[in-house]
Amino acid sequence: MTTTVKPPVWFWIMSVIALLWNLMGVFNYLNQAFNQVAILESFDQAQREAFEGIPAWATAAFAIAVFAGLAGSIGLLLRKKWARPLFVISLIAAVAQFIHWLFVSGAVEAFGPSTYAMPIIVVIIGLYLIFFSKQGIQKGWLQ
Repeated sequence: MTTTVKPPVWFWIMSVIALLWNLMGVFNYLNQAFNQVAILESFDQAQREAFEGIPAWATAAFAIAVFAGLAGSIGLLLRKKWARPLFVISLIAAVAQFIHWLFVSGAVEAFGPSTYAMPIIVVIIGLYLIFFSKQGIQKGWLQ
């Protein structure tokens, strides 16, 4: 007989917040993938060059990051251990994308120092989701 440990209410609240966060990431990816003309029209020349210079592998890393994060969030809500490796994959892909964006593409010069803000936030939340899912496994909330 298997006993399951019931997670506290705050586990569900954090899991829903994680889902909403990752849905925003998916929305941003889909917007970037399917709304490029409107995005480019809002940029000056330097910003346009940085955006147009994003290689396919960085775009793929963006897609992997957001969809793995979304799947991990769904895993939390389903109380599955496989949420954690998906959050790890998501973070690795996000970091790969950000390395290109921040240090190769010239985005910081084109968009200014505020370009660092979102990558820092994403990495912090990604690390937290890995920690959160690890705690869920250790406490028996994720099976």
